[in-house]
Amino acid sequence: MTKRAGWTLALAGAGLFMTALDNLVVGVALPSIRADLGGSIESLEWTVNAYTLAFAVLLITGAALGDRFGRKRMFIAGMGLFTFASALAALSPSIEALIAARALQGVGAAIVTPLTLTLVSEAFPPDRRAAALGIWGGISGLGVALGPFVGGAVVEGIAWQWVFWINVPIGLVLIPLAVKMLSESHGPDRELDLRGLALAGAGLFGLTFGIVRGEALGWTSPIVVGSLGLGVAVLAAFVAHERSSRAPMLPLRFFRSRAFSATNGLSFAMFFGTFGAIFLLSQFFQTAQGLGPFEAGLRTLPWTGMPMLVAPLAGLLMARVGTRPLMAAGLALQAVGLGWVALVAAPGTPFVDLIPPFVLAGTGMALVFPTAAETVLASVRRSEAGKASGANNAVREIGGVMGVAVLASVFTANGGYSSPQAFTDGVVAALPVAVVVLTVGAVLALLVPGRGQVAPPIEATSVGKHVPSPAA
Repeated sequence: MTKRAGWTLALAGAGLFMTALDNLVVGVALPSIRADLGGSIESLEWTVNAYTLAFAVLLITGAALGDRFGRKRMFIAGMGLFTFASALAALSPSIEALIAARALQGVGAAIVTPLTLTLVSEAFPPDRRAAALGIWGGISGLGVALGPFVGGAVVEGIAWQWVFWINVPIGLVLIPLAVKMLSESHGPDRELDLRGLALAGAGLFGLTFGIVRGEALGWTSPIVVGSLGLGVAVLAAFVAHERSSRAPMLPLRFFRSRAFSATNGLSFAMFFGTFGAIFLLSQFFQTAQGLGPFEAGLRTLPWTGMPMLVAPLAGLLMARVGTRPLMAAGLALQAVGLGWVALVAAPGTPFVDLIPPFVLAGTGMALVFPTAAETVLASVRRSEAGKASGANNAVREIGGVMGVAVLASVFTANGGYSSPQAFTDGVVAALPVAVVVLTVGAVLALLVPGRGQVAPPIEATSVGKHVPSPAA
């Protein structure tokens, strides 16, 4: 690994960790935020939804901007915006100001997140990329899963504002380092597809808005049905536009690749199960078992800590066995782990009984993060990594949003917050839904072509040789 490649991995990983962490870190801080700033339950929900909406809607746009204006330049701009918005969130004098700052954070995160994968892909040759993606995947999984733990520790130990302040010094260190150490790169198309950007953003907004409001307003409410219908219609218009565009922001030929399509499907399934389960189980220890935020987060560590341990190993293994068996095994382990939790969860369940299923679920999650990223990148030309990354990140985020919304709806229909047993009843009813979706994801993983059969990008070297990337 060269010095510049190492710095690229470190800086991209740090940026990814910050943005992934903020997906779920605010949830445990909501009671403290309400006590300080006031606001209705609906306005508190929007402190989470504003980030999610902006993030999901603009992921493809963030990747496209990096291709057009430079990935290093846009990564730095995104980090600057995210850091600035974090300071605004910490200083918010009202719930409305906090919601606006969270939306701005989401915009910054949508620029940073897809570019982390593109920067790593550009910094490492195909034969070294798998190991780098193992580390990248470990950081990604850790950021997502540690959100409730970090949020609980900060809120209980200091104050809710530090959930946001913690980003500021990190950002101020990362930005000058990125200026100095990252190399600039661009995508193959220097023309910006403005109509495609507008259609993709509007369609994803309609779809995501309908999903995040479905549980609160009811899935049959006119607002939700109209938003979902409009989102689907606009995305259909986006597909029609991309077919005829000279420089499409998302080439539809990507989806003719079985590896690309199946991996995006299983990525949706994994984030559906992971986000939905984390949303409920991070509350289970507090509401059903009466623990504080920090102790509740600590008890999820057998689950949330596994990505940092296992994902780098998965990065090394995929070069030997391919990505297909690792993705299938990972999704199956997640399904088994969460199904096991559903069988043993109760207000009085000893923590020791939850450690084995948590380890299984965490190991499964860790196996999928780097292998899915490698499969997506291996199925497109190296110069198109930004577009592929943006699409995969958008699919993952929509899966996470859908997982939280659907599992919350099942939870509400079967339980509630009225008592520890009522909360447990809701969790036990909701987790099997995640298990089913994860199982479907495992089946999709089996559709990915085997090792050596995913068409990798072929890069000509200076001496005319070709270097294939690890195939699935």
